[in-house]
Amino acid sequence: MTVDKLPSSAQLKTPKGTRDWVGPDLHLRDYIFQVAGDTFKRHGGVPLDTPVFELRSVLSEKYGEDQRLIYNVEDQGGELCSLRYDLTVPFARWLAMHSNYKQVKRYQIAKVYRRDQPAISRGRLREFYQCDFDIAGVYDPMIPDSEIIRVIFEVFRALKLEVIVKVNHRKILDGLFMVAGVPQDKLRPISSAVDKLDKAAWDEVKQEMVEEKGLPEAVADRVGEYVRRSGTMAQTLEVLRSNPDLMANEDIKAGAADMELLAQYLQAMGVSDIVSFDLSLARGLDYYTGLIYEVVAKPQDGEALQVGSVAAGGRYDNLVGMYGKRPVPCVGLSFGVDRVFTILAARQGGKKKSDIAREIDVYVIAAGGKGFNGLLPERMAVASQLWDAGIRAEFHPKVKPKMLQQFNASVDVPVSVILGEEELEAGQVRIKDARSGDMEAIEKNRGELVKREDMVAEVKKLLARVSLADN
Repeated sequence: MTVDKLPSSAQLKTPKGTRDWVGPDLHLRDYIFQVAGDTFKRHGGVPLDTPVFELRSVLSEKYGEDQRLIYNVEDQGGELCSLRYDLTVPFARWLAMHSNYKQVKRYQIAKVYRRDQPAISRGRLREFYQCDFDIAGVYDPMIPDSEIIRVIFEVFRALKLEVIVKVNHRKILDGLFMVAGVPQDKLRPISSAVDKLDKAAWDEVKQEMVEEKGLPEAVADRVGEYVRRSGTMAQTLEVLRSNPDLMANEDIKAGAADMELLAQYLQAMGVSDIVSFDLSLARGLDYYTGLIYEVVAKPQDGEALQVGSVAAGGRYDNLVGMYGKRPVPCVGLSFGVDRVFTILAARQGGKKKSDIAREIDVYVIAAGGKGFNGLLPERMAVASQLWDAGIRAEFHPKVKPKMLQQFNASVDVPVSVILGEEELEAGQVRIKDARSGDMEAIEKNRGELVKREDMVAEVKKLLARVSLADN
């Protein structure tokens, strides 16, 4: 076995479609995880963790045309495996293995892998995180489906992102295709083409349907007449109800009844205003059976968003049954963490820093003149006292740091605790708001003198004022 020569440092890079996470980027990503996780728990979600790879047979024939994007791994010990493409199929496999779960709300935050053409600036990667929330089990129609949309609303409200939730119904979509004259064996391929209408013009989509997928042009035109309609729930339902040819189709009739219920429940949950009923929404994955949805962020003034959907999902009632005799109805959603991150990071200004930024609340500074010993043990003790209180603190890692060195190291840290020999002998320290001012201003403003035993309480008060002022 030969091993390729290691690249030089100038040639080192992450694999295409992947990235390293560090410092403030990681803090922002973790914040997104926390917001999503807190929302999932508030709705009764139970956490689940599944292997990063699955048996290839578990993943095969679940993703339609996207099957080609699955990463296969080498045969190890007689098992053919693949990296997970999403978190939905592994959840369905888990449900099929655990028949004791009649109803469950599950969430999972984990990496998935797709052999896609990446575009990191638009949040499209080959290795990325998904945050999934699913409701499994038998419920009365559209109750869990409406709760899923409420979860979407709560997560993006907490992240301060305005979104539109585009919804459609697979039965309605399939019914529209059948009324238009699409053959049964072309329903999924035509659905996949229609799903591109949010990114491509109708002429391009029609060309794909006719030239690549063999649909007669007249049928493609009828498909276009039906699917290029959207509006509020009430508006789109009226479009369907007013067409006798459409309502004569049993699939459309059943789907419309579901959407009538959904409209009522969304109104009760206070989320109707963020929903658009879009008949072009198709969602390319094969396993969806009912309601489908896709979430897009609203751009701010002058902003050009290029990240596509930031969350998506739908109902998949037959997927679990593919792995056994017990069908389990399911509905769920998945947040595209990297796309949400891309938007939030851009709106924060994308600040560049030469060093890895830290999230520190307090910097412990030693002040003294000629012959000063640096007070290193004292700085260590004060920092330890702050750590014990749950306060994020640092001190300069030199025995005798100069004041300028400490000042430079404490840039962007909001609070300073300043130690002097005389103050320490008197059992006191100084605390000060260090958010603004140059070196000269900071030296003049030495801060408020407090007793050592009161230091933690006073630091917490100052941090609370700083936080209030920043917000």
